[in-house]
Amino acid sequence: MAIAASLAKLQAEASCPICLDYLRDPVTTECGHNFCPSCIHQRWEGLQGTFPCPVCLHHCPDRSLKRNTQLCHMTEIVQQIPTSVNQRKLQEEIPLCGQHNEVLTLFCEKNMELLCAQCRVSSDHQDEPLIPIEEAAASHRRMLKSYIGALTNNLKNAETEYKKQVANTWEMKRKMEKWRDELDLECKEHKCFLEIERDQIDNNLLIEEKNVEEKLIENGRQISYHMFRLSNLLSEIEDKCLQTDLDLLTGIEGIHNSYGNLETPAVFSCELKKESYNLPPHYLGLHKMIRTFQVGLTLDPQIAHPSLSISSDRKSVTYRTSEGLPNPHALTSYPAVLSSEGFDAGRHFWVVNIEGTGECLLGVCKESIPRNTLISPSPSNGYWQYQQKNEVFRLFCAGQHKIGVFLDYELGELSFYNLNTVSFLDGFSYTFTEKLMPYFSIAPSSESLTISITKVK
Repeated sequence: MAIAASLAKLQAEASCPICLDYLRDPVTTECGHNFCPSCIHQRWEGLQGTFPCPVCLHHCPDRSLKRNTQLCHMTEIVQQIPTSVNQRKLQEEIPLCGQHNEVLTLFCEKNMELLCAQCRVSSDHQDEPLIPIEEAAASHRRMLKSYIGALTNNLKNAETEYKKQVANTWEMKRKMEKWRDELDLECKEHKCFLEIERDQIDNNLLIEEKNVEEKLIENGRQISYHMFRLSNLLSEIEDKCLQTDLDLLTGIEGIHNSYGNLETPAVFSCELKKESYNLPPHYLGLHKMIRTFQVGLTLDPQIAHPSLSISSDRKSVTYRTSEGLPNPHALTSYPAVLSSEGFDAGRHFWVVNIEGTGECLLGVCKESIPRNTLISPSPSNGYWQYQQKNEVFRLFCAGQHKIGVFLDYELGELSFYNLNTVSFLDGFSYTFTEKLMPYFSIAPSSESLTISITKVK
């Protein structure tokens, strides 16, 4: 292929730029281009003064041309070289000017089009900047190469953005799947809660049914006995009425006494109490509280007890078996840690996940409590907490155990909720006068217990 291309170039050099055939007795212009004498004189026919070169448009001062004997001999040699089919095809595919049927040798920068030498002397392109194809190609090649760097960077940025979009898509799917799982879990928990309530109500109904049934049976027995007495007394009276006067009056006192002492048994009033079930009173209000007042908390490792291990995202705390270095800023001698955020006004709700078994304390404490002391956490010492021990968080349904803590600073209330059963656990009332810090503590015996701060969406 390289030899064929070189041969094609050699044959092109031995061809006249005007007639595109092999040069016949070639002559050379002042600018160094070669033509057939008849072709160049025909091109200059009718011109006066200056004569432009058909290739480079160099103005030759006159019609005098020099015969190029060496090129003439070379042309004769080239003509003797066999021309392959591919070479002939290559020569046939040389683009020509559609208007003048000549080789395209010039490029118009204004209109971005290829032109021949004849196009330059036409009225349509006289004032336009025309440059040789080689020069134009070199200039545009440099420009195209300058685009490569920018396009490469743009492609990399686009690829990075595309990867982000793909990652965002998967993250969205992951979140949706997580929310679906949470929804399924919540529905199962509610279903379980409803089943428990239903069983309790059904048991109450069975007890009431049994009590009412016993009373109705007893009442029926008394009425049956009363009917028996009435029937006997009625028969006895009817028989007395048919007797003689002497027989009728004999024992008449007993009949009068039996009739006078008749007592109708009390009829049992069967009024059933209908059992009904509604969602817990905190259910709707609790969800609204979470949506409105939920805050995100982070644990403060600077004041954490050395026995506690804080996660890198400062959202979880566990008790570690080997105690770390003493922390002079630790809250108390108890394994406790505060959040970095505190509150001295407003309403705030945070959610705590508790996994494992053991003992933990959740609540708030005053920001000003003494550090590294043996003070027992209590409201009198500035602590308000809710305590859970020994698998209190074991639920009827599997899943994480969520505890909600609600602080109403102005009202002076701290409330705790079991979010798995959507129920109220406990609460405290107090007049708060200084900044309060969310408080978390794990007992030393609770090595399998983990407390995590989360958000309900």
